[in-house]
Amino acid sequence: METEKNIAQMRKGVLEYCILHILSQHEAYTSDIIDLLKKSHLIIVEGTLYPLLNRLKNDELLTYRWEESRSGPPRKYYNITDLGKIYLSDLDKSWKELVNSVNSLTTQSSN
Repeated sequence: METEKNIAQMRKGVLEYCILHILSQHEAYTSDIIDLLKKSHLIIVEGTLYPLLNRLKNDELLTYRWEESRSGPPRKYYNITDLGKIYLSDLDKSWKELVNSVNSLTTQSSN
């Protein structure tokens, strides 16, 4: 079986939700988002994050602003939009329903 591959796919499936949740708390620079995801054991690399952030921006769920850096090039800080907050609220409801459904099923299966 390819357990590790399946686990990686599950984690990738929730990244959008987790990124929006992070940005609903505060604006963040890309490396800050990666650090928070890693602390939660959702290991991610920049090559995965940038396309996802770009897609969320194109879907008008995120915006960004540039800030000059004292050490290096300007930094792009991401923020969630009002539309992103509405979308995140829908994802919250769906996530809770999914978790409850899976827990219900797995609890029934073990009895």
